[in-house]
Amino acid sequence: AADGSADVSPRGEAPGFAAVIDDRHVAIPDRPGNNRLDSMTNILENPTVALIFLIPGVRETLRINGTAEIRDDDALRDRFVVNGRPPATVIVVRVQEAFLHCAKALMRSRLWDPETRIDRGALPPAVDMFHDHAGVAEKTPGLETDAVMDGTLKRELW
Repeated sequence: AADGSADVSPRGEAPGFAAVIDDRHVAIPDRPGNNRLDSMTNILENPTVALIFLIPGVRETLRINGTAEIRDDDALRDRFVVNGRPPATVIVVRVQEAFLHCAKALMRSRLWDPETRIDRGALPPAVDMFHDHAGVAEKTPGLETDAVMDGTLKRELW
């Protein structure tokens, strides 16, 4: 942001969702999310960004540091059409550094090991966590369970 604080926003979809534009630029489509504009506002205030790519089953990560711009030109957006829908905008990052990170942290965490996954039922439902985080006492009608919420998320994915 303008004050130098950082924002972390997960992005991702099917393999190949991020595109190499040329030797110095990568592009990431901006898909519907939680309707917050933190990342976009921060890019406008301070274009310095860092990306980390996690690929299921791959222990090493790719890290890119650079500067970002938000683009909405049709030719670029059309490269990222999914289910007939282009993204509203595309984040284009001018790469200043790109390097692989050592695999030790992911190996120690056993992140990709199915045996280390916790039973989702061991945690409160996500809808309860969202309400607690937002300080909302009453449940949102229609989102009482994780199953209902999962269905809503899948329908609104693109």
